[in-house]
Amino acid sequence: MTTEPILLAGRWQAGTPFGQFRAVNPANGEALAPAFPRSGAADIEQMVAAAAQAADALAATPPERIAAFLEAYADAIDAAKDALVAGAHEETALPVAPRLADVELPRTTGQLRQAAQAVRSHAWTHPVIDTRAGLRSHFAPLHKPVLVLGPNNFPLAFNAVAGSDFASAIAARNPVIAKAHPSHPATSRRLAELAHVAALASGLPAATVQMFYDVEPALGLRLAGDRRIGAIGFTGSRGAGLALKAAADASGIPIYAEMSSVNPVFLLPGALRERGAALAQDFFASCTLGSGQFCTNPGIVLVPTGADGDAFVAQAAQKFAAAAPMVLFSAGVQGHLANAVQALRGAGARVAGGAADTAGPGSRYAPTLLEVDAASFLARAGALQQEAFGPVSLLVRFSGTDEAVALARSFDGNLTGTLHAAADGSDDAAWAAVAAALRPRVGRLIADKWPTGVSVSAAQQHGGPYPSTSHAGFSAVGMPGAIRRFAQLQSYDNLRDDRLPIELRDANPAGVQRCVDGLWTERALA
Repeated sequence: MTTEPILLAGRWQAGTPFGQFRAVNPANGEALAPAFPRSGAADIEQMVAAAAQAADALAATPPERIAAFLEAYADAIDAAKDALVAGAHEETALPVAPRLADVELPRTTGQLRQAAQAVRSHAWTHPVIDTRAGLRSHFAPLHKPVLVLGPNNFPLAFNAVAGSDFASAIAARNPVIAKAHPSHPATSRRLAELAHVAALASGLPAATVQMFYDVEPALGLRLAGDRRIGAIGFTGSRGAGLALKAAADASGIPIYAEMSSVNPVFLLPGALRERGAALAQDFFASCTLGSGQFCTNPGIVLVPTGADGDAFVAQAAQKFAAAAPMVLFSAGVQGHLANAVQALRGAGARVAGGAADTAGPGSRYAPTLLEVDAASFLARAGALQQEAFGPVSLLVRFSGTDEAVALARSFDGNLTGTLHAAADGSDDAAWAAVAAALRPRVGRLIADKWPTGVSVSAAQQHGGPYPSTSHAGFSAVGMPGAIRRFAQLQSYDNLRDDRLPIELRDANPAGVQRCVDGLWTERALA
């Protein structure tokens, strides 16, 4: 069977594949045409060599040309919206509306345009000038390619050839080698086609954007450890992320990996007393949104003992029990979820609501609510806080603020941590104590909201302490901060003004915010 070409060294070509695969419609289990190749070592070597050769030229490209590419690419995605959304729906079973058409696609193009704005304003370079010492510094391109590996759960907004990692790496003027996710290869192919056309039309080097679909795991790890790679952006499972991290670490390659998170949510007594029924409904909606396949899914909800807590548990359990099995992205996701639920039950959790089964065509799992007491959780915190990626959550029943604080301290690093408190102030003391314990363990601390949504904002932190990510100092979402993951800090000592990068010169270009002798000039535009 003929397979699709890969985007290699500036053009679409067959390469020398080692095997092939087809995407599967997860709603019915049917394999989709066409077949896509698994690339071999020869293709990967040619790809890395081409990207490495393009890196210096791209680093020297005027920022305006980079911004023009990002905006042209966003425009092309908007123009191809209907076909992209239809294809992504077929490959992932995510709903066309509102998820793909009204939320994810606009987020994708919005990120690209925000990256373009950060490029034009030089905001991501963070220029700092010390006139007394004669020193100037900024963030600059890596002069090496960035490897981006996309996840299964966002076929557009986190796609390896369109998402935040891609936009950030290009904004920092680095070539991208993108590995598409095998769950949505046709969507990735179409995005790569649009990106390639826009890159050539914008005058960027031909190998600025390259893409392959899949490789054998050993070859993927070898690529992650190739010292010609400047950095890696990864979103996916903890197991895959840690394997890539080990390979990258051995070669000194920075890797920004978003791996797993259970996103603890504390419900304080006054909040349940005020609005327990609404919290139960909102919890169910958050846990089952997108079949629970979000990295910010509320995987563990901590509920006080007592009548109000019991009522919340009963109401939530009823909603989970009444829900039909939900479509997951793949048989692999289904298998991992079933194994995770089995492991949680083996560690002492019991089913409080839902069927915990895989009934139905395609890849499905019934929304399931588990429950355990605080003492059992604290005794087996490691086993009970593993991620169950899907419409599953674990309730932990606690008694009093001291036990809630102990639970907060038992958590590993997470993307988010949430507290719901009473509006009348009755939970304020508990909120302060639990929040203080939770704050260093989460990237984003949330009050009185559910964690599922992630706003694309310069103030966002879509990251967190290990093991939720590999580096707590950076966010995968939000310009210009996300761009700095794929940059190097460079300092200039005693250079003449005309030999400096433009944003570090004494004559301040319009719109460039700089720190000069401790004072920031002009207003940030990003």
